[in-house]
Amino acid sequence: MRMLSADALLLQLSYALLVAAVLAARPAALRVLVALAALVGLTRALIWTGDVVTAVWMGLLLGACLTLLARNFYESRHIRFTPEERRMLDSLVAGVSQSRARHLIDQGIWLNGKEGDVLTREGQRVDHLYFLAEGEARVMSMGRHVGTCRPGDLIGELTVLSGETASATVILTGPARFWCAPADDLRPYVEAHDDIRRAIEHGFATALKSKLRASNRAIAEAGGVHPGSEPAA
Repeated sequence: MRMLSADALLLQLSYALLVAAVLAARPAALRVLVALAALVGLTRALIWTGDVVTAVWMGLLLGACLTLLARNFYESRHIRFTPEERRMLDSLVAGVSQSRARHLIDQGIWLNGKEGDVLTREGQRVDHLYFLAEGEARVMSMGRHVGTCRPGDLIGELTVLSGETASATVILTGPARFWCAPADDLRPYVEAHDDIRRAIEHGFATALKSKLRASNRAIAEAGGVHPGSEPAA
């Protein structure tokens, strides 16, 4: 079999980098791969083929990618998060860029709550997604206390994006600090940003597993599910 020339190898490498860019999960990785593909194409056009038009287009593509990467780097260097925002990001959207994370946080607001404040009501539409930074909340289903939300917990994550009704009522048991974002704003924002959507879905799945483990422990400590009782929502 005849060996590929350097020209052909560079062409195949640029194609491979573009395919990898399409498969990249993060925008930053996508731009790096496209920049590398453009650099390979530019090198090929300047050294092997002498194609000035291709060299110009590859140079423009490389410049655009480098400009966007530099802007993101600059923005990330100047973005700051409070300790409570950091905890929220670790629970909700770990792994996204700082600029994306900052943008997501800005979709909601931080509030102080008091004992008796109701965050969700069983059977009613969930209007907000909550992240509990300080304090605790009681989870009630069919009039029974079925669980407790503690700092670091998400509230409303199971239904806020689907528009379904809440499976339980959540009531603050004392002074609390929490972040909340309106569901009507959060849904279109998440749909428009694939990286945020994937990160949030992963965060929701992790939160659900944690709640299920806590629920199973509570049931085991109570001696199991008794006949005639309803399972926790």
